Amino acid sequence: MKLKKLEESLYEAPIVKKGDYNYIVHPITDGVPSIKPDLLKEITREFKKLVKKYSPFDRIVTMEAMGIPLAAALSLETNTPFTIIRKREYGLPGEVSVEQVTGYSKSKMFINGLSKGNKVVIVDDVISTGGTLRAVLAALQRIGVTVKGVFIVLNKGDSIHAISKEFNTPITTLVSINIINGKVIIQK
Repeated sequence: MKLKKLEESLYEAPIVKKGDYNYIVHPITDGVPSIKPDLLKEITREFKKLVKKYSPFDRIVTMEAMGIPLAAALSLETNTPFTIIRKREYGLPGEVSVEQVTGYSKSKMFINGLSKGNKVVIVDDVISTGGTLRAVLAALQRIGVTVKGVFIVLNKGDSIHAISKEFNTPITTLVSINIINGKVIIQK
């Protein structure tokens, strides 16, 4: 099992309800209780292998907040700068606003530091409804940024194929899960 630590940690993660939404509380998706270095290293090693196929790219992009440790670790391993799509508006020239809608919230995010012609890979912690990723991909497309691939730790939904097709962008996840009766089930 190449992602042993990740899979073990998923089985240990508590599930909480946010309305009708089953939310997994996990170190990689929430930083709770803590992100252990061996888990982050395991994920980073796998991401590094996967992103190699999409070289060259000049930037790693992630969304605030839990994509940040993933992008930082991958940045160090690949010697590639990373950009964070932030939840805060700065009002800088060229700033692009993105409205994200997830399974349990709605908010705005802001893109700075990316421009037409950039070639990027996106890394993030989890995809469920795909609302955030869809909004970010649309905004990057409007800017003229080429997204060479998307790499996500956990797939918790069924939106990947539709989003990949809609934006003609490969999306790779490390682990797909379902939550059934309050328990994590890893899809093989």
